[in-house]
Amino acid sequence: MKKKIIVNEYNKQVEREINYIPFRYIVAIFLVAIETLAVIAVMTFLTIYIPYFYFAVVLTQFGVAIAIINRKDNPDYKLPWLFFVMLIPIVGFMLYFMFYSRKLNKKQIKRLDRLTKQRIKKDDTGLLAKISSQDGIIVSQAAILKKLSDSHIYKNTDIRYFPLGEQLFAAMVEDLKKAEKFIFMEYFIIEGGLFWNTVLEILKAKAASGVEVRVVYDDIGCMMTLPGNYYKKLAKFGIKAVPFSRLRGQANNEFNNRSHRKITVIDGKVGYTGGVNIADEYINRIERFGHWKDVGLRLQGEAVNELTRLFLIDYGLNDNKADDNFPDYYGYEQCEQEGYCIPFGDGPKPIYERQVAKTAILNMLNQSKRYVYITTPYLIIDNELIHALENTAMRGVDVRIITPHIPDKKLVFSMTRSHYNRLIQAGVKIYEYESGFVHAKTYLSDDETAIVGTINMDYRSLVHHFENGVWIYNHKVIEDIKKDFLDTQLKSIHIVSGTLKENLWQKFVRAMVKVFSPLL
Repeated sequence: MKKKIIVNEYNKQVEREINYIPFRYIVAIFLVAIETLAVIAVMTFLTIYIPYFYFAVVLTQFGVAIAIINRKDNPDYKLPWLFFVMLIPIVGFMLYFMFYSRKLNKKQIKRLDRLTKQRIKKDDTGLLAKISSQDGIIVSQAAILKKLSDSHIYKNTDIRYFPLGEQLFAAMVEDLKKAEKFIFMEYFIIEGGLFWNTVLEILKAKAASGVEVRVVYDDIGCMMTLPGNYYKKLAKFGIKAVPFSRLRGQANNEFNNRSHRKITVIDGKVGYTGGVNIADEYINRIERFGHWKDVGLRLQGEAVNELTRLFLIDYGLNDNKADDNFPDYYGYEQCEQEGYCIPFGDGPKPIYERQVAKTAILNMLNQSKRYVYITTPYLIIDNELIHALENTAMRGVDVRIITPHIPDKKLVFSMTRSHYNRLIQAGVKIYEYESGFVHAKTYLSDDETAIVGTINMDYRSLVHHFENGVWIYNHKVIEDIKKDFLDTQLKSIHIVSGTLKENLWQKFVRAMVKVFSPLL
């Protein structure tokens, strides 16, 4: 959250803008710290002063270790938790009980069950058969993706690609002005500035004219950008708003499992998604880390219904009073368009039983024939993805990855670079966008398939967060995605073996950070 203050500077009063955390968040973080420390203190006290309690602690420690080993989670995610549990008595397994997995109460589970049952009724058999006749391998990508994400495959959908956030902003504003029935918006970050203020004025006017307007924003994602009770302020304008997974100061996994989704739906006819949040750096109105390279998609046609459904599920999860009949909001403009797409969601257990986006990326890598082009702001990946990238490159596929040259987080940037040498040795080509920060998340293969959305190549996106994307096959928009990648590559530095040299201390720090990277 930003606040303007007056300071004395060289005997003059100057207005400065500072960032601060709203009081509600400070209280919540304080309560989490107190609760965590209190539980650990009680356990420590019992161990010291109650005979034989120590043996119960040891048994619990080993029991938790065995439970972690037997879980279906990725081994890379298990390793840091095993380290905590086995090397830090009491503290380790108490942190495991409190923070390892998402905990839903009975009411939330019941609500989730009702929401997810409101499926879109659609038979995909015909479209899958058409894809199979064109490519018997690609059809398997579509089949498993729609199954894991509980979504559908669509054909008659126009898809427009925006290579810059400012282009998406201009188009979105024009579409918002045309809204007649409803506007749904869900974003990880919303921050006051030209982007949000322009959008907000439209939302206020539309709400006043009878258009239903709803907004979902992530409570922690907006911790530094919005007041703690911002949903109440929006309610005064007739806008129904809810913070996603409101921070309440409970020592559980509420700091994980954030909504990293970016969705706008207008009347069920037009939908937007991609990497662009509602803040001015995403449209290069302000500069934070050099030029901000981001991308987005505009969907028009029947596939927009999937974005509508994702939004309504997230809204219903965070508003106890929501009782929507999803089909009331379905409806689209018919678009005669070649090509196929699957808008899909991803997220943590128990919302999604398997890792949707990671599976889609792995399938793209494993089934590629000529090339795979990737842009991602972060490259913090497990051994499974590293091996997939290496194997793809070593069998002769042209694998290229573009990451930022100017980092937003130095530690994360260091972790990203720590994978370079290994990947380069396997034949993967690494580039860093010299002008600034790449926030785009695109995956492209063989002029045939692409994924564009909110999914970074890091543990936050692939394991913890709620994400969304669009899988595209044999659609004309793929030409635009490829052209943008090649244009961005021309503005990037080619990293070759030996370019980045590490001293002994840097190697040690990166090795230690790698162990705990799944928890960051």
